[in-house]
Amino acid sequence: MNRTFGCVRVVWNRTLAARQQRYANQGKITSYAQTDRALTAMKKDLDLAFLNEVSSVPLQQALRHQHRAFCAFAAKRARLPRFKSRSARQSAHYTRSAFAMRSGILRLAKTDGPMRFVWSWPDVDLTALEPTMVVVSREPDGRWYLTFATDGDATQPLPGTGRTVGVDLGIRDFAVSSDGKKTSNPRHLERQARNLARHQRRMARCRNGSANKAKGQSEGRPHASQGSHRARRFPAPAEYAPGP
Repeated sequence: MNRTFGCVRVVWNRTLAARQQRYANQGKITSYAQTDRALTAMKKDLDLAFLNEVSSVPLQQALRHQHRAFCAFAAKRARLPRFKSRSARQSAHYTRSAFAMRSGILRLAKTDGPMRFVWSWPDVDLTALEPTMVVVSREPDGRWYLTFATDGDATQPLPGTGRTVGVDLGIRDFAVSSDGKKTSNPRHLERQARNLARHQRRMARCRNGSANKAKGQSEGRPHASQGSHRARRFPAPAEYAPGP
């Protein structure tokens, strides 16, 4: 799966770089069909032969996601797609042609054995599940997830009450409705500031060079999942390694 994540990242970054270069040089946008032909050329490149070692479906899905991202950007619904980093969240999307789900056992294309996972929905019979898509993801902190997409019946709306309620978002109170109900502000920043001050006081009591000092310094560094990656400047496309 790590190799699959790397191949998805390479395809995404190279395709995005080619899109940007074509638009800068010719002022033309790139269609999905053109990126699909470019992917075929990548697989024939000897330096990118590793792309043939993983399932082609996640690579095709990466092209589709990038195309939809540019459509959303053109419609001013989203920001311009950015390059993927090794330290960010990694994911691979498998459609029905690239996985098999029988009796609760999941097998992905070009894998040696079944995918082991812990089912977190006890009210749903796993053996009766018929997913349309499977997403394998790895968070920056090392946690892994499997996400299943299924076809379901349309949700029936609740009956109307004949009343409308307005909601005002604020700072002192998180939300105040027009009927007088208030939702308190969780004040995450203040809680994190108190935790930081407590951690700094504890570190000040440790001797320089001690094991507790080194351990505390490693625990005090922010993880990428806490937003530290937002301030990081990703390298230019040419600086990405050719391999996954």
